[in-house]
Amino acid sequence: QVQLVESGGGLVQTGGSLRLSCAASGRTFSQNTMGWFRQDPGKEREFVAAVSWTGGSTLYADSVKGRFTISRNNAKNTVFLQMNSLKPEDTAVYYCASSPYTSIWESVRMYDYWGQGTQVTVSS
Repeated sequence: QVQLVESGGGLVQTGGSLRLSCAASGRTFSQNTMGWFRQDPGKEREFVAAVSWTGGSTLYADSVKGRFTISRNNAKNTVFLQMNSLKPEDTAVYYCASSPYTSIWESVRMYDYWGQGTQVTVSS
């Protein structure tokens, strides 16, 4: 069983920044790709960013490229999402996810454990 606990969400003005954290336990964290996804009510969960198990490879959705940065600290079993230049359209519940694979994936189907989510609201 894997537990993922997100933190760091909140309310921020347009152009502001937030840093999300996800603490993982229950599986060898350093061997798994980790991802961040987001979801608006009534919409499908969408890919935001992913980082390989080494931290050496990353992948971003076009909508956040250049504004968001994903990173991980394997010694502390934690993955981060630094979000800068936030826009109202970034408003969503953000979820951390763990994949049983070492390759990077955008599809939700390639992730088998999910956190409970943290709300990010960007006001205009």
